[in-house]
This record gives sequence, structure tokens and C-alpha cells, in this order.
Amino acid sequence: MSSGDNLYHQPTMEEVTVLKDMATKLRIHSVKMTLASKSGHPTSCSSMAELMSVLFFKVMKYKDPKVTKEQRDPANDRFILSKGHAAPILYAAWAEAGLFPVSDLMNLRKIDSDLEGHPTPRLNFIDVATGSLGQGLSVACGMAYAGKHFDKASYRTYCLMGDGESMEGNIWEALNFAGFYKLNNLCAIIDVNRLGQSDPAPLQHDMETYKKRMESFGFHAIVVDGHDILELCKAFDEAESVTDKPTCLIAKTFKGKYFPDIENLMNWHGKALGDKSASVVKHVESLMKNPGVKPTNIPPPTMDAPNVDITG
Repeated sequence: MSSGDNLYHQPTMEEVTVLKDMATKLRIHSVKMTLASKSGHPTSCSSMAELMSVLFFKVMKYKDPKVTKEQRDPANDRFILSKGHAAPILYAAWAEAGLFPVSDLMNLRKIDSDLEGHPTPRLNFIDVATGSLGQGLSVACGMAYAGKHFDKASYRTYCLMGDGESMEGNIWEALNFAGFYKLNNLCAIIDVNRLGQSDPAPLQHDMETYKKRMESFGFHAIVVDGHDILELCKAFDEAESVTDKPTCLIAKTFKGKYFPDIENLMNWHGKALGDKSASVVKHVESLMKNPGVKPTNIPPPTMDAPNVDITG
């Protein structure tokens, strides 16, 4: 692995506490949103809450959403949620970042709301529709290739996938492409929460097999505890320092993390928590140090991406 000269600066305990509390807020939003819509995927959101918190409020560089409402900015880091059914937590992250009012989250899946069950580019922070599983990484590879070879810009591309969809052939074609072209500005992330829709995912928590497969496709592979803020911060920093290949974070997580009598259990895929919602929210809220927490460290992008006009 070739690395840059930047030394890793471990976040302070205060920063870690903020990121933990933000992950908890994202979990709570996901439960409340899906309860209001009587549908959705709160357990699939919960497994990736720490990943989303660290990405959106520590790692990714993008313009201040309270000021810049069009977030498909050429300079911004790119984020593709390939596991598009976890859209509620993506919407929650952007709302907490200040892009739109948190109260709008309760409009999830309403007929007159743009917050659909899966992300669509009618929203000003979505580049591509996802939800047809297995396709997000191909799009991310195209973005990373353009950033490295055409734009020659600093923005990075992040793609978060589910472990079930990572069994699809399209994913492995994209991994082959990224490895061959040494897309070091690409960071793939697999949310290995073990459980699929109706059965466990084929590899379950066999993290070593995931790692060997990624490495065989030319990736720098990092196995990480997907619920440990410090491990995630260090892993994303390591990914950014790699200069000769793409990186894949293989995050060991648990579906429905912190949901009593639901965590790591089958038969909770793709359904609101119903009568269990109040007790789950009460328990998850008890884990917060500061219920009024707000993001404190969203880094701005490097303004070196060229303006492109393809309108002819």
C-alpha cells in the first residue's frame, strides 16, 4: 500500500460522543419515519447508523447544506447508497446536516412527498436512483473514474452496499473495473449485517472470506467493527491515504442494532416496528448523552472540480 504523508489524528472523546449521539438520532428517525409511513426498513437502517454518522458528519467533504441546497455540486464528495431500501437513514442524515427541516422526515413515502421509499434523483442530493440492488457500485466506479481521469479533482466517491446485494454479479464486475483502473479515490463499504430478506446472507459474518475476495480484485480491504466510531474514523482515514488502489471497508454490523428483542433476529426485514416502536425508541434514546446534539464537523470540499456543461 502506498500512503500519503498525512498522519492520522484520532478524534477527541468529545467528537466521538457527538458521532455516537448522531448515529443514535439517525436510528430514532428511521424508526419514527417508518412507523409514520407504516412501511420501510428500520432494521437495515440501524445496522449502518454509525457508518452514516462518521461519513456525513466527519469524513465526507461537501458544501454547508444550510447554505447550499443543491448538493450535486461538482466539488462535493459523492455518496451512493446502493442498498437503496435504507433510504430513511440517508434522508435523516441530510436533514440533520441542515439541508431540509427534520420535520419533513415524517412525510416518508407519502403520495405528495419526494422522500420516496428508495432514493431518486428528483431530490437535490441524489445522483442516481438506487434500490434495484447491485447497481450502485457500477455508478460509483464511473464517478471515481471521471474524477481521477477527466476532472482530475480532489472529490472522493463512497458507495455503501448491503451484504446480500454484494453476492450479485454486477457488484463483482464493478469491483473488477475499480481494481483494474486502480481507482484510489473510490471507497466501497459493505454493511455486513448478516441477515438477508428471508435467510442469512451466504457468508454471514465470515469477514476473512470477504477480505480475501476484495484483495483478490485489487482492493485494499479493511475489516472493521461497523458500530465502533473510533475504528470507523481510523479506517476511513486509512482509505484516503491509499494511493495505488481502491479501498473496501468491510463492516461487521448487526441488523436492528440496539433494538431490544429485534437485533440480529430474522423476520424483521422490510417492516416498520409497529407496536414495538415506542419501547425501541425509549431504549435507544436512553443511550444518548446529548439529545439535542447537532453535527459539529462537516468539512468543506476542495474547490478544484471543473464546471461541466453537457447541454450542448
